[in-house]
Amino acid sequence: MTRAIWKGPFVHPSLLKKVDKLKDVANKKPIKTWSRNSTIIPDFVGISFQIHNGKSFIPITISEEMVGHKLGEFAPTRTFKGHTPADKKAAAEAASSATSKTGDKPAAAKTGDKPAAAKPAPKPAGGDSGKK
Repeated sequence: MTRAIWKGPFVHPSLLKKVDKLKDVANKKPIKTWSRNSTIIPDFVGISFQIHNGKSFIPITISEEMVGHKLGEFAPTRTFKGHTPADKKAAAEAASSATSKTGDKPAAAKTGDKPAAAKPAPKPAGGDSGKK
């Protein structure tokens, strides 16, 4: 459920005070905040924030396109370290087998021999064991 329109966007009160003080200062230091759920309002455009992601502070400068979004959307909390090597190996094998199948017909079809039996598909890990 979204926030009621009559309430207006949520911005932490202390964050509003800090932004109002920063308007008068020429040398603008970034504002450190833990309030990831505060909505970005037009007053924030051009101001630098350091948004906490649970471990460190991520520096962000607010632009016009960010208005209406939450501060936390721009400081990801999880780091993606890539897929496992097994996934990359399986994808490479699937791609190489797909290119080999599109080439010539298999040797069994040319000589008239019966084709070799296909390997059964591996069972998925976990899930239903077949017992009721």
